[in-house]
Amino acid sequence: MLPNISTSRAACHCGAVRFTVKLTDGLRSARRCNCSYCRMRGAIAVSANLDGISIEQGEDALSMYQFNTGTAKHYFCSRCGIYTFHQRRSNPSQYGVNVACLEGISPFDFAEVAVLDGENHPADHPQTATEGPVGFLRYVAVR
Repeated sequence: MLPNISTSRAACHCGAVRFTVKLTDGLRSARRCNCSYCRMRGAIAVSANLDGISIEQGEDALSMYQFNTGTAKHYFCSRCGIYTFHQRRSNPSQYGVNVACLEGISPFDFAEVAVLDGENHPADHPQTATEGPVGFLRYVAVR
């Protein structure tokens, strides 16, 4: 069972980047995206407002990647390569935060995660955009 958290300490794999995050809806906002970048990245993200992240260490180690429209800003540690958080294209007033960076949380703690349709982003395809999940990713432990 997932803990009911609203604030968490977080870090990249090597610990160069450390931050505290205040989540907008705890772990209930967990989701994946099926856009070209997120498909390859494979992370589960939870939501935080832009003022909800406080970088405690390693701001100089953060690098940013942008593609397509350049609206979303994807941040990762320049030393270990781990994606930490990104400013969303779908809601530029929010960050998506990598749950694997949250202290004591694993992506495998989630039995099911909603997948949103970033492949057919509403800004690009307003007539065919899907409201809500287009699918679910499930994890079933065998032991």
